[in-house]
Amino acid sequence: MTDYTIAIYCFFDDYLKISRPKEDGRRKMTDAAVITTAMVAARYFHGNLISASCYMQQHHGIRKLDKSNFNRHLHRLSAVISAVFFALGQSLKELNTECKYLIDSFPVAVCRNIRIGRNRLLGEEAYRGYNASKREYFYGFKVQVITTADGIPVEYFIVAGSTHDATAFQAMNIDLPQGSELFGDSAYGIYELEDLYQELDGITLQMDRKKNSKRKDSPAEAYIKKYWRKRIETTFSEITAFFPRHIHAVTPQGFLLKLITFIFAYTLDKLV
Repeated sequence: MTDYTIAIYCFFDDYLKISRPKEDGRRKMTDAAVITTAMVAARYFHGNLISASCYMQQHHGIRKLDKSNFNRHLHRLSAVISAVFFALGQSLKELNTECKYLIDSFPVAVCRNIRIGRNRLLGEEAYRGYNASKREYFYGFKVQVITTADGIPVEYFIVAGSTHDATAFQAMNIDLPQGSELFGDSAYGIYELEDLYQELDGITLQMDRKKNSKRKDSPAEAYIKKYWRKRIETTFSEITAFFPRHIHAVTPQGFLLKLITFIFAYTLDKLV
């Protein structure tokens, strides 16, 4: 835990010093310390920022802010956290000589179904989605994730729970190296996109075929696609293991920020 904390603090501190102007020296906590605390909370304290702040103060001498000031500081850094994640993802893509990637989605509920009518975080029917693997409805978000073949996330895209995977896939700005192969299930099987990515970016979309598909796979091709897609389910299980029973947030932005820190903390955990 100590090694993880020191390593990611050094990573964020070095990155922020290079990529941004000098911070205001009057601040009680540096931006790197705030982001590191959020990552430690996601990795070891199920997203509890107060517990993580206490740990950082007791074991690393990081001055603790009150809850309100810390949350405001962290929310101001939400765009920075996303930018650092995608920059890290770009580096991982450059190091991924295998050029194989996986895409799938997992649901994140903001509350149990019985409490939907009393939920104040979200208020639209668009957030009511269906989880096919568990055969149940949920109320919240759906997270589209692209990982390497080893299951390390390099891109994410968060949409309302009712959004179909194909619709989200069309809205995503996929940035993979030329010559890459992207494996996914039949929900992402859009012929026009397959042809477009192959022609313009040299990316091969290796999606499962439905029984009535006009582009049928041979048994060997179907086996290979199924083989590569297995790892991403394990990734989702490991990410959601970081979640508490209920992700506490007062605003949708706060909920999404916590969700992003869980994905980011998982990625860092696999690299450190």
